[in-house]
Amino acid sequence: PQNVLLPAGLRQRDQTQKSPTGPLDREALLQHLEKQALEAEERQDLVPFTGEKKGKPFVPKNPTREIPREEQITLEPELEEALANATDAEMCDIAAILGMYTLMSNKQYYDAICSGDICNTEGINSVVKPDSFKPVPDEPPNPTDVAETLRLLRDNDGALRDVNLNNMGDIPVSTLRDICEAMKTNTHVKRLSLVATRSNDLVANALAEMLKENKTLESLNIESNFITSSGMLSIIQALHHNSTLAELRVDNQCQRLGDTVEMEMARMLELCPSVLRFGYHFTQQGPRARAASAITRNNELREQENRE
Repeated sequence: PQNVLLPAGLRQRDQTQKSPTGPLDREALLQHLEKQALEAEERQDLVPFTGEKKGKPFVPKNPTREIPREEQITLEPELEEALANATDAEMCDIAAILGMYTLMSNKQYYDAICSGDICNTEGINSVVKPDSFKPVPDEPPNPTDVAETLRLLRDNDGALRDVNLNNMGDIPVSTLRDICEAMKTNTHVKRLSLVATRSNDLVANALAEMLKENKTLESLNIESNFITSSGMLSIIQALHHNSTLAELRVDNQCQRLGDTVEMEMARMLELCPSVLRFGYHFTQQGPRARAASAITRNNELREQENRE
């Protein structure tokens, strides 16, 4: 019993195992409890309630008072008649125009300021209600024909300058790799966007090989995909062999890329003056500051070259 390391239930012998004193009759037990409750006397109130009211009843003061004659403002009869017949909604608009924004909600105030007509349908003392919900239709699916786009890439069609395959999650990985392979020898496409195409590290490695050989692409967007740190590293390292890409967006991947990748991103931006726009949300302060400084320097160098 003196051992404090034992729980309280284990410091003495078990006293819960007892033999029943008799058979259990549930109906008889319920009848006994009901009978006992009916026979029990209710406790009487110590001080009975007599209904007597004490004190004086509250009488609100009359809020109306006469305005002194020197404080009264006399308007022209036309204005007096217009204000006397104005509705609450019209008074609300007038208050908004006069700048009395404390008398109404923000919605009523801005509606009255932005509209040239009487737009408020509620008075100053009305209940504030939220804006009505306006359903927004879904965006239409991407109409790009993947097979036709791949054929044009392989044929190096001069009319094809922008390849947009965004939000097409049903493209096979093999087809995406074929697109990257065709981009190696293409000399006309300036922008390639593969947002939300379920691209993985296999596609990332194919993009890295494409960046090493392609000398025309200026913008690459691979946000919202399944590229891991190893695949992203291959793309970042491939930019050391590319001098034409000016914009790269790699944010919102399925996995966190990690500190090593972020440090490599900052190093790439410092060593590649051709990259002017880089889309990624850094999680570490050090790489973020280095990347911001490098992007600013790259843009200043480009402006200086254009002036010369």
